[in-house]
Order: sequence, then structure tokens, then C-alpha cells
Amino acid sequence: MIYEELLHIKALSHLSNSVKRELAAVIVFEAHPHAGTVLFNQGDEGRSWYIILHGSVDVVIHGKGTVTTLQEGDDFGKLALINDAPRAATIVLRENNCHFLRVDKENFNRILRDVEANTVRLKEHGQDVLVLEKISPTHNVTYSHFKYTVMAGTPQKMLEHLLETRLDGRGGVGGVGGRDSITSSTTDPFLEDFLLTHIVFMPTHQLITELSRHYRIDSPSQDREFLLACKRRVVQFVHRWVITIRHPVFDDPSSLAFLEELATELETDCIQWSSLQEEASLMHHVMSQLRRYQDERALNAGQKWKLPPCGQPISLFSGSNEGRTLIRATDDIIFRVYCADHTYCTLRFHVNTTAETIKLSAADKLKLRHDDLVLVEVKSSGERVVFRDSDVSIPTGLSLNGRIFVSPKDHLDALTCLAEQEGPTEGMDVDLELFSTKELAYHITLFDWDLFWCVHEYELIYHTFGRHHFRQITANLDVFLRRFNEIQFWVVTELCLTPSLSKRVQILRKFIKLAAYCKEYQNLNAFFAIVMGLSNVAVSRLSLTWEKLPSKFRKLYTEFESLIDPSRNHRAYRISVGKLQPPVVPFMPLLLKDMTFTHEGNKTCIDGLVNFEKMHMLAQTMRTIRYCRSRHLVLEPPSPKSEVEVRSYISCLRTIDNQRVLTSLSQKLEPRRS
Repeated sequence: MIYEELLHIKALSHLSNSVKRELAAVIVFEAHPHAGTVLFNQGDEGRSWYIILHGSVDVVIHGKGTVTTLQEGDDFGKLALINDAPRAATIVLRENNCHFLRVDKENFNRILRDVEANTVRLKEHGQDVLVLEKISPTHNVTYSHFKYTVMAGTPQKMLEHLLETRLDGRGGVGGVGGRDSITSSTTDPFLEDFLLTHIVFMPTHQLITELSRHYRIDSPSQDREFLLACKRRVVQFVHRWVITIRHPVFDDPSSLAFLEELATELETDCIQWSSLQEEASLMHHVMSQLRRYQDERALNAGQKWKLPPCGQPISLFSGSNEGRTLIRATDDIIFRVYCADHTYCTLRFHVNTTAETIKLSAADKLKLRHDDLVLVEVKSSGERVVFRDSDVSIPTGLSLNGRIFVSPKDHLDALTCLAEQEGPTEGMDVDLELFSTKELAYHITLFDWDLFWCVHEYELIYHTFGRHHFRQITANLDVFLRRFNEIQFWVVTELCLTPSLSKRVQILRKFIKLAAYCKEYQNLNAFFAIVMGLSNVAVSRLSLTWEKLPSKFRKLYTEFESLIDPSRNHRAYRISVGKLQPPVVPFMPLLLKDMTFTHEGNKTCIDGLVNFEKMHMLAQTMRTIRYCRSRHLVLEPPSPKSEVEVRSYISCLRTIDNQRVLTSLSQKLEPRRS
């Protein structure tokens, strides 16, 4: 757990994972209760390096006074250890109750020495092509039978190393490449890390070019066993690739053609190499998966989506009624584009249509000149967000009450919200008290699970690095993230639109119970959304409402607040979720924050080599998603009282997401006490 925490500390982001693992064994927690405490003085010998976990400190220099203030996540004291010099400043606690992580000088220097000694660099033509690090036998890691872990390398060399060391070239499919290989990430993550992240550093067309080259090696200087091993390893890699990545492999025309060619070549090779029969069986499994996928695609061909005024995109004319289907790049979506005078046109395009195409089509329909037009989202707050011409999946990425406008670039100030964007203005259409809280939680969880199930791990990469780099959509992730905001603002909206104090107390109690049931169902995304809705200033300031809430519910809410506490990088949540067994609907914004932290804190390439430690950290977050849904969601349904009404209600929650409006409504309900 300490090592996991260190992965998310800003001050350590530049260090390799092996250094962090070593630090986890020697790092010391240190707490000081009182502001004004001097941690060390300028001129003292440097004995420790500190990282601030909680609180802040002043950096004071003789003759200059306080030169800066360091906050949570910052570090200090390292320079004196590296240079073996006296302390350059005095450190004074700025507030009470400061927490630090401390690494002493001897351990710090030993770890840096050990890591350098255990690093192996492979060169070709005088240039580094692969950097490996020896795995210490003292590490309690399950993959220590692989003596070296990959730190960096060229894409081609890393793939070559992977094929030679992580896949079985001797026959038999019980190893990493075999049918039971889905569990091999617990024994060695290198293969799965590569599969989950190769799109960052080795696009699919490059990957299949290299795989084809390895499979077709036909050198007279190589013996028969070597050539056979190359073929085996490529087939095992492809099998693992397909079962790990699934539909993106089948959706890519280049990989689809490669699979067809490989299957045909392998069939021919089996006549000459009878010992390839087990690989032929693996390839048969791959092709059956492909045919099944193609059949499912045919069943849902022509799928269309409509963007309603509120709620999630609705599937129209879908061939399948079982649960929610994926939003695919080539699906059609029907949506409106508005002008400054609020006239609009209705368009129907593929989800992956660019903003430029939408803009030009809307301009034609609305009889606007094409000169200097931009496509814009106008949010309910009045904020305007201009889309780049290359942006895709525009309709699915809108904010809760956002609308698409087209406007001349110089007239953005003329764009105003539609009346409908402000959300509901009076009490509930449906009395929440008529619904069983458990039934609400049950159907919210089923609905959210379907949305979560549709999000592919690659969408996190596209979101983090930018969709335009991959020319891919993130529509399913967008819709799932939007659901979080929808639930959060639904909670605030319902409370702020309830004028009766006694009724408001009942609804507040119901939402706390709803959060409890969502937590019980392991729908942590909805749990977070509800509790964050209750902690919104428009709700938290309703002191009369909170005062009348029974103490049992106030206590429960306080417990929930401590679980969503963001301090120490959401430590309370991470510990709690670490104890859960799948299925889990995770708190997605935190996973995206982890991806962004890893991306921004670590270079993708260093000295011309792919920084594979960064890829490993990205893959760790993506693996969390895989783990959360490694079992299907099966919940005992509560006794149905109003199933149809509840399902309809939770699929299209009405919301006001303009904070200014919500605060104003709240102040009308309970004016400020003088």
C-alpha cells in the first residue's frame, strides 16, 4: 500500500518504479502538531529528504526572510543530500498538524547507487536500444523468475525482447501465450503493459509490420527450431492481444487484414510444421472471436442515437434490446445545432464526424456564410467552449445542459443560453418518496454498470493524450463521465427545488440512504456523485434542513464525507476500494486523474527511447478497470414496486448545473442568518 501511495506523489514522479519500491521499504512517516516548529536550520548538516503529505511550510533564508511556501505534494531537503552540502534554508511549519514522509541520507544514497549498479543497457550501432533493470531477489514480487524488467527501449527492440523472453517458443500453450494466459499479468506485467499501451508508442500498423516480419523470418543461417519458435511466439502474442484488447483489434482494417493473412499462412505452415498444431488451435480461437464479433456488428448495423434535451444519448432502432450497446465511431447520432437567434437545424452524422464537417453542414442548412465560422458549446452558465475543426464525437462530449451553436468567430458574445438550458424551475415531476430507495439504487447501479461496461480501456489513453492523436472517439467514456455529473447535480437540483422544509429533510435523508445502498452495491461512481452533491455549497449551507436531520443520518453522512476526502490523494477511498472484490463501478474521475498525473509527470520518450516505466504506470490504472469488471454484475433485485417508472426516471434525471442558479435557489429557501 505504501508503494501504491508513492506512485501518486508529485515529488517522486521523476523516479523509476524500482526506486519508489526501494523507498517504500525505508520511508518514515513524521508528524508535527504545532505551527512555528523549526524542522531544520540554515547551515545544518543535510540528513533527510522530506515530502509534504499534509500542511505547508515556509522556506526562510538569512537576510531575506520567507522566500517561498511549500504545500502538500512538494518536497525539500534533497539538494543537501545529493551535493553533501549544508542546508541552504531554514524550514518552519506554517500551520498545525503537518505530516511528512522522510527518507534519511544513508538510505537515499544507497538506493540511487543500487539502481545504477543493477541497470543493464543493450546497444546497437553504438546507441542504447533497450534499458533493463535487474529485479532484486529480495523483492517479494511474483514475477521474479524473470530476471530483468524493461525500463526503456525502442519499440522494435521491446517487442523483440517480449517475444523472446515472455512467450514460449518451445511448444505447449500453458505458458504466457496459452489459453490460461489471461492470468499471467499477475506473474509478469510486461506483456499486458505492452498490449494496453502500444498505441502510444507503436501504432497498430507498425506493430503488425513487425509481427509479420518475425513470423516470416526465413534465413538459411537460422536453424529449424529458431524459425519454428518465431512463428509460435507471434501466434501466441496475437492470441493474447485479441483476448486482452478485444474489439479495437477487429475494428482496425490493417489488423483485420493481418489476422486473415496470418490464419491462412499458419494453415499452410501446419502442413510443413506439424508441431504448430497447438498454435493453429489458438488461431482458430482468435478467428472464432472475430466471426462472433462480426455477427454482433451485423446485428447492430445501422444503430442510431438521439441526443435528448436531458439525460443520456438514446439508442434508436437498435437491433439488440439486451442492455446498452457500445457507441461506435460509425453509428449515426441525431442532434441540433443552434444560431445566435436560437433558430436551429437538426443534423444526423456519424459519431466520429469532425467539428468542421458539422459546422459547414449546419451553415448550409441555416443559410450562414462559411467565412470565419466556429462550432461552439454554450454551457448553461453562459460559458462558451470553441471546438477545434479536428474534434470528433462532439454531441456525446457536451456538458449536462450544454448545446451546440454555430457562429462567426467575431460574434461569440452574441451567443446566449436557451431557456431550456437553465433546467427545471419548479418542484419534482415525480415524488421521490413514492420510490423505494433500494429500488432506486438497484436501477441506478444497473444503468451505470451498462455505461461502465461500454468504456474500453483505450478510451482512457485517447482522453489523456488527446483523441486527435489517435483519430478515435471517446464517446462511451464521455457518456459515463457525464453520468457522474448528472447524478451529482440531480441531488442538488431536487433539494433546491423543494420549498417545504419537512419535505426537504425527507429528501435529504433519502439521498443519504441512496448513497448507502449504492456503496453496498459497490457503485462507487454514483456513491461519490451523491455525496459530492450533498456537499455542494447550495446544499451544505441549508443549516435548517441539516439541523432537522436525525443524528443517525448526520453521522452516516460524516462517515461518507471521510471516504470521499481528497487528502493524501484520496487515500481513504483507495484503501476502501482496495478491499473490494469485483464487480465494482469505480470512481472514474480519479482514474482519469491518475492517468493525467502519470502522463504529465513523466516523459513518453527519454533520449530517443520509449519510457516504458510510464507505460507500466498507465497500464496499472487501465488494469484497475479490467479488474473492476472481471466478474459480471449480478444483484438480487429488490421487491419491484414501480420498476418501469423507476427505470424511466433514473435514465433521464433532470438537473440544473449552473452553480449560480443553484446558490440563488438555496438562498431563497433559507436566507442568510444575520
